[in-house]
Amino acid sequence: MAQPAIDPMHQFMIHKLVDIPPVNIGGMALDLSITNSVATMMTGALIVMGFLLLTARGQLVPNRAQAVAESLYGVIDNVLVGPIIGPKGRPYIPFIFSLFMLIMTFNLMGVILSVGSLAGFNWTFTVTAQLAVTATLALLTFLSCLILGFVKNGPGFVKLFVPSGMPLPLLIFMVPIEMVSYFARPLTLAMRLFGNMLGGHVVMSIFGSFVVALGIVGLSGGIATLGFVGSALSLGMIVALTGLELIVAFLQAFVFAALATVYINEVVNFGHGH
Repeated sequence: MAQPAIDPMHQFMIHKLVDIPPVNIGGMALDLSITNSVATMMTGALIVMGFLLLTARGQLVPNRAQAVAESLYGVIDNVLVGPIIGPKGRPYIPFIFSLFMLIMTFNLMGVILSVGSLAGFNWTFTVTAQLAVTATLALLTFLSCLILGFVKNGPGFVKLFVPSGMPLPLLIFMVPIEMVSYFARPLTLAMRLFGNMLGGHVVMSIFGSFVVALGIVGLSGGIATLGFVGSALSLGMIVALTGLELIVAFLQAFVFAALATVYINEVVNFGHGH
């Protein structure tokens, strides 16, 4: 009997959970159906809001949940915003903290509940392994910084593309390079998060298929029982990769928040080094 083909990309397929008739707006049909991607993002947002509502009690002696929430907030305030932007960056902590919490939650949901995918169930969907989602987050961050730059600094914000102390003849070449580098930021932000989450889940799926396939081979008996060894090693790799993916889930959220902080710093402390 032919074995089904291994398809590690199947876990990233989008399908509808609730089919809602499209809404016509300006002659365009807008599909408002709830997909597994939408449901996961809604669930993640509710988890973040619920967690923060339950822990925002301001107790003098915090419980464990409040201590975790304060530690996560401290990562953004004391590790990123304070050292990078300074006192002027405090108004932007809620935005950066929201990005960090949402991305970290989406990442962790994709890792922790991925055991369901290995068992053949669709318990979760890794939305940060979808380029459309990471590109939206990156564009939101980039456009927010761009608009804020012109609001706070006016037309003079274009000086960001003019390196200080650069001879005039070289500016002809450097200004376009600086502009390309600046406007490529959403692409690099989106691709970094997307690539890391996609790659990790693909590798976990492949090793998961090895556990089953080699285990079936081992049932044949004889020398084929060595398949059990390969199956056990593959299972060990999944455990190790799961631990690594948990770390990556936090680190990728931190890196995204760190880069957002750097971009805001250019706007808030505009003129330093330019």
